[in-house]
Amino acid sequence: MTLTVGIAGLGAVGLPVAQALDRGQVPGVRLAAISVRNVERARTLVQDFAQPPAIVALAELPTLADAVVESLPAAAFDEIADATIAAGKVFLPLSVGQLLRRNELMVRAAETGARIVVPTGALLGLDAVRAAAEGEIHSVTMVTRKPPRGLAGAPYIEQHGIDLDAVQEPTRIFSGTARDAAAGFPANINVAVALSLAGIGPDHTMVEIWADPTVDRNTHTVKVDSDAVRFEMTIENIPTEANPRTGKLTALSTIAALRSLVATLRVGT
Repeated sequence: MTLTVGIAGLGAVGLPVAQALDRGQVPGVRLAAISVRNVERARTLVQDFAQPPAIVALAELPTLADAVVESLPAAAFDEIADATIAAGKVFLPLSVGQLLRRNELMVRAAETGARIVVPTGALLGLDAVRAAAEGEIHSVTMVTRKPPRGLAGAPYIEQHGIDLDAVQEPTRIFSGTARDAAAGFPANINVAVALSLAGIGPDHTMVEIWADPTVDRNTHTVKVDSDAVRFEMTIENIPTEANPRTGKLTALSTIAALRSLVATLRVGT
């Protein structure tokens, strides 16, 4: 049996995932359709695919696919999330922060038989966090360091009038909960939301965000203290050329998540 996949958005994550599926990189998974704002650009991007996918409206995507990968601007999240879950399909959101304001999606998914599968994204150690959460976690903190340009356009930056071009040394620009971080940096900090959902929740997971001109990779350091384990992890992600806010690992993580949906052997929690 083949799992058919629809991809919403053909940017820094959606395009590499689409290319991998078209190459047959994930046996048992086939790209069926895509949905994009710029249809002409999409036609150009997929014209050399072995099996060019259908290009359809967002609401139509779940009717053509068993699973839908969401890789869209935050403003388009609701339409594809509602349509996919109403259709009882598998929903793989990359804009994980949007789930925090849509708790009813989990209730609706239980009613329709849909599943919400959050790819690990540009993070590590979520298996360990999930396992620790079966006991008692005392604290979870994450410190994110990005080149200043990787934070450009974030609502928090604009609301506080922060001049990223003037940052000449590592500067902490945010400290607070994962929920507040997601609101202020919706395109930058989905990793913090994934971490919080795996552990003690968005209101108890603490986040620091640094604009750091001394780094050329998006760096996340996670510290967890629980009754079963204490650990610290650091990951350095290479930003994509298409979007410096997104690490290259995010697309690979999405491909791995799709593979796990059809795999006979699954390694990890």
